[in-house]
Amino acid sequence: MILCKVTGTIVSSQKNETLNEYKLLIVQPIDLDGKPLGRDMLAIDRVDAGVGDTVLVIQEGSGAQQILGRKDVPVHTIIVAVVDGLNVEAET
Repeated sequence: MILCKVTGTIVSSQKNETLNEYKLLIVQPIDLDGKPLGRDMLAIDRVDAGVGDTVLVIQEGSGAQQILGRKDVPVHTIIVAVVDGLNVEAET
């Protein structure tokens, strides 16, 4: 799983017909301090996340297809949870 921040939404007048029922969001991987890492990704939203939310994302095609319960959807990245809080304890 990848910790990410939702940075935007994607609106499309045309897309693969199997994706019509899904909301697409732009997510930015972040570290535990909330600092950006890597490149933005497009992800299917299954948890009603919104811009500014911290989320958990899986980036694995067959796992995403299992979550959707469909094998006919061309998907690789899916949002699986909204993070309500994060507590990182310092090493001793």
